[in-house]
Amino acid sequence: MSDSLRPLEERNNGMNKISDVVYKWMQQQQQFQFDFAFATKLADYMGKERKYAKCREIFNDIINQGRVPNESTFHILTIAYLSSSVQGCLEEACNIYNRMIQLGGYQPRVSLHNSLFRALVSKLGGSSKQYLKQAEFIFHNLVTSGLEVQNDIYAGLLWLHSYQDTIDRERIVELRGEMQRVGVKEEKNVILSIMRAYSKDGDVDEVERAWLQLLKSGCKVPSQACVYQMEVYAKVGQSMRSLEIFRGMQEYVGSTSVAAHHKIIEVMSKTQNVEVTESLMSEFVKSGLKPLVPAFTDLMNMYFNLSLHEKLEATFSNYLEKCGPNRTIYNIYLDSLVKAGNFDKASEIFNLMQSNGTIGINSRSCNTILSGYLLSEDHIEAEKIYDLICKKKYDIQPSLMETLEYVLSLKTKVLKKSVSLKLGTEQREILIGLLLGGLQIESDDERKNHAILFEFNETSSVHYAMKRHIHDQFREWLSTYSKANDENEDIPYQFSSISHSYFGFYADQFFPNGRFVIPKLIHRWLSPRVLAYWYMYGGHRTSMGDILLKLKGGNREDVERIVKALKANSLDCRVKRKGRVFWIGFLGINSSWFWKLTDPYILDDIKHFLRADIQTLEDTVGDEQSLSFENESDSDKNRTDQSD
Repeated sequence: MSDSLRPLEERNNGMNKISDVVYKWMQQQQQFQFDFAFATKLADYMGKERKYAKCREIFNDIINQGRVPNESTFHILTIAYLSSSVQGCLEEACNIYNRMIQLGGYQPRVSLHNSLFRALVSKLGGSSKQYLKQAEFIFHNLVTSGLEVQNDIYAGLLWLHSYQDTIDRERIVELRGEMQRVGVKEEKNVILSIMRAYSKDGDVDEVERAWLQLLKSGCKVPSQACVYQMEVYAKVGQSMRSLEIFRGMQEYVGSTSVAAHHKIIEVMSKTQNVEVTESLMSEFVKSGLKPLVPAFTDLMNMYFNLSLHEKLEATFSNYLEKCGPNRTIYNIYLDSLVKAGNFDKASEIFNLMQSNGTIGINSRSCNTILSGYLLSEDHIEAEKIYDLICKKKYDIQPSLMETLEYVLSLKTKVLKKSVSLKLGTEQREILIGLLLGGLQIESDDERKNHAILFEFNETSSVHYAMKRHIHDQFREWLSTYSKANDENEDIPYQFSSISHSYFGFYADQFFPNGRFVIPKLIHRWLSPRVLAYWYMYGGHRTSMGDILLKLKGGNREDVERIVKALKANSLDCRVKRKGRVFWIGFLGINSSWFWKLTDPYILDDIKHFLRADIQTLEDTVGDEQSLSFENESDSDKNRTDQSD
């Protein structure tokens, strides 16, 4: 935002705060009488300013008074939720939209129908499939209201249907018939959705019919169409036909895609055709295409199911030479070691996974090593893993329960029902480092419960590696929809903790008035681990190898306390202010001292991005490239410091 617009923004923020304070004051008066018109204006104003939490609070007040909010309030609140990228806001937008129709009896504008629908289908792959019922409801409302149904609505609805676990063939036929009736042509994306749906259902005839339709359309044949052909023939047990289609892709597509390599290796590995699968894998590796991880996963699973443990170990070693650490790959190898009775090596691999933040452990790996310790009758280690499982709140596999109960009974120890939530020392230090780096805390209106909002930059390689590690570190604290399961290893770039009073200390220290401040006692908390996580989350290495720590908020006096604490630990640094952001710079030899201090706590897989005194740089971010520490500050020294 330009400096000329900043006073206007500050004035609007001030008006928001004053209006909210006045409204709360009115509610506390003994003679208070609810003013529907005032509440509506305030709710609409908050919603237009994208203050969806405040708008929702007043919206709820209106309903609690037995009144139905105005159509404008429903509309504005839905849009406010849609404008936010915070996890859970899309679901809330759907909730308000539904109540607008079912409670208010209103007919939303066509723009609201379309905006919500497009938000539902905006996610990649099958992550949108849970929204099918909501999408159908929007489609129904468009039709019954006599509004125009645009082509992308039909396409989006078929796309959602094609990703369902159980394909509703009847509904797909209905939608295609409706498209034909209103004159909507089936374009390439629609045909692909049809192929995807029927390939899942094992309907060869429908897939081939759609394939011919695709060829007749004259469009360039996408490689994904061949993948769906391979899939449907594999479904009906004709894996060699799938192989023929893979070999024939050159004719129709011009090349074999990564997805095609993944699919044919998946197909042939499931048939346990070792020779063909190994040949395809070798071909894929030589092609130079990536990623290789899904193919290695299928190959290793095939070896595991065939008890070819030596081949699996050789493949694991080959994987490590070509790819970065991956938890699924390590879990398969761990399973193999336990199944083969190599318990010492299994223990070594588990410890490596646990110590490497980029890999980490999960319920599967803990249960696997627990079964190994129980089989080898190593009761001491089994008890340690059991305690770890309880701490992480993982489920214990039923097949292990009887043996585990016997082992625990030897020490008159009973199975724990639950473990109270409490942050460990390492978690506390990590949290402080992340908060200094820009992590946010969201508090309820009474400031009794607080949620940690974890957000990572999708364009940063450092953040990509960090998000899994942080997800694992705080797993027991995460809200239900933020937790990844063992089958789905994808960690979102945004997730949040449960709202809990335990985080009150951190909210009071870093966000006492809802805005970031630097705690008075920060000088006591700047441990090497805190600095490392601050650097990983909110820091930067320049092209000259200097290290910068970003601090968005606070004032000069607060920053000087941090600088003083750093210098007390022999870390000399310079401070540069750019707008409302302070940059603490460790230059020259001081960057090496900083690195030496924090190196033990930096994740192994991102050290090459962050190590001091290295001239190359992968991740570059904005204005910090042009920062110069020759002057004390870009801002006027006499300017009054304001927290961000």
